[in-house]
Amino acid sequence: MSIEELARENVRALTPYQSARRLGGNGDVWLNANEYPTAVEYDLSQQSLNRYPECQPKLVIERYAAYAGVKPEQVLVSRGADEGIELLIRAFCEPGKDAVLYCPPTYGMYTVSAETFGVECRTVQTLENWQLDLPAIAENLAGVKVIYVCSPNNPTGQLINPQDFRVLLEMTRGKALVVADEAYIEFCPQATLAGWLEEYPHLVVLRTLSKAFALAGLRCGFTLANEDVINLLMKVIAPYPLSTPVADIAAQALSTQGINAMRERVAEVLVNRQYLITALKDVACVEEVFASETNYVLARITASNAVFKSLWDRGIILRDQNKQPSLSGCLRITVGTMKECERAIAALRQQPGLTATEGV
Repeated sequence: MSIEELARENVRALTPYQSARRLGGNGDVWLNANEYPTAVEYDLSQQSLNRYPECQPKLVIERYAAYAGVKPEQVLVSRGADEGIELLIRAFCEPGKDAVLYCPPTYGMYTVSAETFGVECRTVQTLENWQLDLPAIAENLAGVKVIYVCSPNNPTGQLINPQDFRVLLEMTRGKALVVADEAYIEFCPQATLAGWLEEYPHLVVLRTLSKAFALAGLRCGFTLANEDVINLLMKVIAPYPLSTPVADIAAQALSTQGINAMRERVAEVLVNRQYLITALKDVACVEEVFASETNYVLARITASNAVFKSLWDRGIILRDQNKQPSLSGCLRITVGTMKECERAIAALRQQPGLTATEGV
């Protein structure tokens, strides 16, 4: 029996998530991973690396709870929000019996995580405006234990209607968890559902330090939920999910000074995003620019594959979304520095496309 044959059947058939780094590229303008474009400096203050870290670092938990407006017992910290996605499946879904549900086009790790554990992936495509198709979801709830809803949604950039969230939460009471993936919530903090936890015991909120906190390389995320959910996740989480340096830097990022710095970065990103949106609308090859509540902009582009490669060859790396349902011809552009945005626009202006009158 070969090594391949020894592996689980579902793993042999699995297509791994194509992260920005896996896709590679040799660029110097990285606008494909929704990262903050410049590094933030931190000093390591914890030197006791001969000892194992706390499973749930107290200072990190307390500071994040205060920042998110929840109780410390409602917070779990993990290796990025991606681990939170997996922990929920491990704790609540029986392989071969239960299902998770999500609504494409959306984040690809929901699929990979469920398939890795042998849990059925059930999809209900969003409506034309990328909002939830609630009647279709209601028809597909049998056997579903976890529903993932990304808001703001990646890669489309829009918020899910809060009233639709309420309808979804009501229809799933006592049946399934509803997970609001808020990886980009710092760019529209008024839209968070964290304040709904008391009202809905089956609501879970995922967060991360990878975006507005400029710490994608730290791999630190949070699950916000009621204590019953957190206690179950604690049964399946690794004994030491965060290394001591990660906990050290996360605590600094969540200090009053760190949070103020994050908000300054958000303000800068919003200015650059508005420039990018306005400029894209005047580019000949751009057919449509979609509204965004995030640090990226989705645009439908004439001959998008050729445009993507042309910019790639110039060292400007975007994210191709053509394979996502309803996103034919779409490229996702992370909001970089102003110079990076200007360089991307200049390169796009050199691409063939519709004239101004043809695009009307």
